[in-house]
Amino acid sequence: MARLLSLRRRRSALPYLLLAPGLLWLGVFYLVPALNQVYVSLQDGTLEQGYLFDWNWSSYGDALADYREQFGRSIGYAATATAIAFVISFPLAYFIAFKAGRLKSLMLFLIILPFFTSYLVRTIAWQTILADDSTVVGAAKTLGLLDGDGRLLATRTAVIAGITYNFLPFMALPLYVSLEKIDRRLIEAATDLYASRGVAFRRVTLPLALPGIFAGSLLTFIPAVGDFINAQLLGSSRQYMIGNVIQSRFLVVQDYPVAAALSFLLMAALLVAVLLYARALGARNLTESAV
Repeated sequence: MARLLSLRRRRSALPYLLLAPGLLWLGVFYLVPALNQVYVSLQDGTLEQGYLFDWNWSSYGDALADYREQFGRSIGYAATATAIAFVISFPLAYFIAFKAGRLKSLMLFLIILPFFTSYLVRTIAWQTILADDSTVVGAAKTLGLLDGDGRLLATRTAVIAGITYNFLPFMALPLYVSLEKIDRRLIEAATDLYASRGVAFRRVTLPLALPGIFAGSLLTFIPAVGDFINAQLLGSSRQYMIGNVIQSRFLVVQDYPVAAALSFLLMAALLVAVLLYARALGARNLTESAV
């Protein structure tokens, strides 16, 4: 009897042992830095005099008051890039999952191929693509999409295009995984029951692809909100996002409390957005579809 109880205890403890490395990783590399950011954000002082912890909540008020525009711009750019990435990625992932056949591995390789090049190098390449004397800009002027003295570089369009390109694989791959897991017999059953292809797609394929849509949109939106490379290299100061402000506050101005407050506010806003998004899609539906 004692041996049986010991075996049960070991079995019940096994899930916690498997979770322990991941929880330790999150504690060391997420929770500790997050708490440190809160601690720094509540300090007061200057770089010359030093910073002391004194529950200085004014840093949060200053951050929201001074950089509200950059917060809104970051969310707008990231949401637009996420939507464009979804529009591009879903047909691509659908084709790879259902129609690519022997070309499936090659097409997946082409999706991840940009990762073989540095993120910075890829963004700088877009400077050449969107330069005023580039073929793209010349074609846009010829087609009447740009005025004679118009330009793409240092505009909102360039920043959103760069974000979309750099994070496109993060949308395409989760979508492909969800679509690949769909049992084709379910779609065949829907069409056998007189559902049109459009109805079968809307009632069967799309709901079963929700986990991929959820994961892909988060993997695209979250890093895009905090990105600063695309705005710095493809935009101008008028397109700067909150990531540019945080980078400048930490490394140039060295106003650590306000920079930490901005970082924590961004992290908190993203956490709330993720929870609301999961609730809107239906966390239960996501879990059931993923099984």
